[in-house]
Amino acid sequence: MPIGIVKFAEFELDSDRYELRRGDHVLKLEKIPREILTLLVTSGGRLVAREEIVEKIWGKDVFLDTEHGINTAIRKIRQVLGDDPEQPRFVQTVTGKGYRFIAAATSIEHRGSGGNGTREWATNSTAAIPPGTLGNSDIGAAIEEEAKPVGGRFRWMVAALALVMLAGAIFVLARMNSSAGRGWPFALAVKPQIHSLAVLPLENLSGDANQEYFADGMTDEVITMLARNTGLRVVSRTSVMQYKKVHRPLSDVARELGVDGILEGSVGRSGTRVHMNAQLIYAPEDRHLWAESYDRNLNELTSLQTDLAQDIARQVGLTTAAVSRPERPVSAEAHDAYLLGRHYWFISQYKKSLEYFQKAIQIQPEYAAAWSGIADYYTASAVEGEITQQEALAQAEPAARKAIDLDDSLADAHHSMAAVHYFLRWDWKSAEKEMGRAVDLNPHYSEIHHLRSYLFDSLSRTDESLQEERKAMDLDPFARPFGLALALLYAHQFDEALRESVARSQVLSSDATLVWIAGDIYTYKGMGAEGVKDWERALLLWGDNKGADAMQQAFHRGGFHAVLEWRLSEIQRASRKRYVAPIEFAFCYARLGRKDETIRYLDRAYQERTPFLVHLPHDPNFYFVHSDPRFQDILKKMGLPAA
Repeated sequence: MPIGIVKFAEFELDSDRYELRRGDHVLKLEKIPREILTLLVTSGGRLVAREEIVEKIWGKDVFLDTEHGINTAIRKIRQVLGDDPEQPRFVQTVTGKGYRFIAAATSIEHRGSGGNGTREWATNSTAAIPPGTLGNSDIGAAIEEEAKPVGGRFRWMVAALALVMLAGAIFVLARMNSSAGRGWPFALAVKPQIHSLAVLPLENLSGDANQEYFADGMTDEVITMLARNTGLRVVSRTSVMQYKKVHRPLSDVARELGVDGILEGSVGRSGTRVHMNAQLIYAPEDRHLWAESYDRNLNELTSLQTDLAQDIARQVGLTTAAVSRPERPVSAEAHDAYLLGRHYWFISQYKKSLEYFQKAIQIQPEYAAAWSGIADYYTASAVEGEITQQEALAQAEPAARKAIDLDDSLADAHHSMAAVHYFLRWDWKSAEKEMGRAVDLNPHYSEIHHLRSYLFDSLSRTDESLQEERKAMDLDPFARPFGLALALLYAHQFDEALRESVARSQVLSSDATLVWIAGDIYTYKGMGAEGVKDWERALLLWGDNKGADAMQQAFHRGGFHAVLEWRLSEIQRASRKRYVAPIEFAFCYARLGRKDETIRYLDRAYQERTPFLVHLPHDPNFYFVHSDPRFQDILKKMGLPAA
């Protein structure tokens, strides 16, 4: 292929920069379609057989559904060029043989040509094909053309000869393959094994930015479906979403995510139909193993995801396919509302997410995942201190129970119920049982391991707590990047916790929670100035410039103690306008060393069953009251071991 720029019509194909441009605008075209387009454009107008495409793009020993792989690539090429397959301007299909590029093309900046760097070739369908440019399919066509004047008898002879040659080739290949285990040098290529997989965010084919939530939601559901197979480690949603619209070499992405397999593709819907393309890549060799296209009605999305998961399971060499969900059809309207709910949940617009979860169950009351979403909303609101435990329990528990009743195989439903038992009921035994069930259903769901780490810490099972949090971080380091630092903090490993939070902050410099935790650790180590500095930085990252300025002024006025007094006054002011959980007052009085007020507000938090009390045994804020019988009595009433 020429190295440089090939110009045709209003397009430029730059082989050096791996770009297709229209004017100054770079057009998005994936690697395989771009390579096939380059092959076609630079083939001088000759017919390029499908066999030649497979050999030059994927290699001879590829394990790939080439029909779908090539068809998908050609479709993407036509989409980006605006080419009509019925009346093509650029790519002409020669049925049963291959493709021909029919537009005039000019090669410019052709390095090493020894000329002026420019040459042209004719590429219309009626142009004569220069000698020596025929591919395999062209040779077959030429033989057939030469045979016509001789008559039918010669054609039959050619056909018979071809059949004999084909049969001989099959026999030889069969012998070579059967003998490969006995040291023959012709053993067929071994299909690489994939043990870990990342599903990159599906590309939105609709061209409508308002449909991004649909593509993201489908990505999340495919990940969940694939993760049901315990023989395959599947990277969680939050980690892969870091690569949305980021065009990086797949080998780099795989290395950063620690996987050997990449699943990439696209999804779009038109009317009541959904079309999805998917291709599986063995990352260490950048080798395409498989490709497929799926077309379904909007009401059949569960079957689409199940079929894809089972196909992937077979391709990666697992003996059993992914477990499918119970057959309970979901209406297109309800599914759409649910995807919007999860979209708003993931961008932390929780009240907006609740609206869409409720809409989903109004449309379809038997939608288990939507009930799980409603339960999560109310539990999270109580944990954040926005509503009381009583308000949350009245809504969250029935919703989680409904989700389980509708679909006992849904890991999210058991996770929701585990959170209710843990944060709202303080029923440690039931919480652990539900967490175990959720892990069994989806062992690769990082949030379940994160929640189980909290439970084990509450029960003073420190080693198990750290083990679970490390597992959660391995599965999805972006979901709760503060998780391990917090677990180490509760384990009294301050230096290790600080190293962890600082290291994560260097990678995720905009994560305010990590910075705030680092500030906490500094203050526990007696380094108040460093702690306040990080607290100020965290407030700025949260967008609270006014709070950061006030904290700085307080520190200049009276040091670390003045900052603690300022925080107490801010909470007192806020409590006159809205509900503030008593644990917030307990934190402030504890840091100020005011023992009686600390115990009083902890007891009030117990009376209100404030969810955050689950962390009471090992929260460093309360170390100085551990010996107080009143503190130990609270732990006893909660059913927690003595601190």
